[in-house]
Order: sequence, then C-alpha cells, then structure tokens
Amino acid sequence: MVVAQADNGLDAVKQFSLHSPDMGLIDLRMPLMDGVSAVSAICQKKPGARLAVLTSQESEEEIYRALKAGARGFAAKESSASELIECIRAIGEGRMWIPAGIGTMLAKRMATRELTPRELEVLRRLAAGESNKEIGAALEITEGTVKVHVTHILEKLSAAGRTEAISLAMQRGLVRVDLARAAGL
Repeated sequence: MVVAQADNGLDAVKQFSLHSPDMGLIDLRMPLMDGVSAVSAICQKKPGARLAVLTSQESEEEIYRALKAGARGFAAKESSASELIECIRAIGEGRMWIPAGIGTMLAKRMATRELTPRELEVLRRLAAGESNKEIGAALEITEGTVKVHVTHILEKLSAAGRTEAISLAMQRGLVRVDLARAAGL
C-alpha cells in the first residue's frame, strides 16, 4: 500500500520521516535534493531504512554513492511490473536487490580508485573550463598543488589527458557540465 508520495527530494525525506513506511522507492533524479542525498538523509534519521532507488539514467558513480548512502537496491523505471514487485519484496524482507546489469556497473566502479573530495573539486573546476591558476586561486592552493591533484586524477581515472578525464568523469557521473553555461549563454 502506498502511504505517501513526494514531488522532490526534500519532501521525500519529510514524508518518510512522517509515515515511517516499511520501505521506500526513491527516484535518483529529483528537484531540490537528488536521490542519493535523500537516501543519505533518510538513513541518517532512520538507520536501517529499506530504500530502493528508482532510476532510468544511472551511472556507476551514482549507483555506488546510493549504496554507500544506504540504498538496498535498484529498479529501472523501465522494469516490468514483476521485476518491480520482486525488488520491493526483496527489500521489504531485508535483502539487497541489484539487477545483473547494475551489478556489472557497480563491480566496475568498485574496481576503480576513489577520488578524494579535493580531487573531485579540482575535477569539477576543470570540467567548468578553469585553468590551473584559476583553480588554485579559488581553492586557495598553489598552482603546483593543482597540478599534483590533476596528476592524481589522471592516474585514478586512467586518463591520458584532461579532456579524457572530463569525458570519463561525465560518463561515471562524477561531474555534470551545464552546456548552456559552458557555451556562454
């Protein structure tokens, strides 16, 4: 039985706290607060919450982050009714439920080295088109330190250069590029 619905991530957290359902389906892409943040907020308030992430556009990074935040499974929006029911039952019974395709993506993500928070910030600024000098000034670090971070980013992403690193990061969901902003519109 459905006890509540939410139009955005903040409301999802509020509704889960208010109704304490047996389990929740959380959309990965929501306004005001994304699904990973909503899962994290719910699990902080209610440890052991049984949550499945409902998604149509998953990246290996988002899947990984959702699991780290406390999600117990994933269901694609394109799933058949029987697959969705299987997911709900499994999570309702306290089991994990990860479809094979998502499991493959997750295994790939687990095999990669994780970027530090500072490396992620440098990577996001690189993707926004900032130079080493601009990144250094914004983060209050030297240009040499920025270069060290870039070297580590390239190694961890197995990228030959900045462009490839940004492309790989976008594929993995580590960064998003606002094309309108990037084009100066």
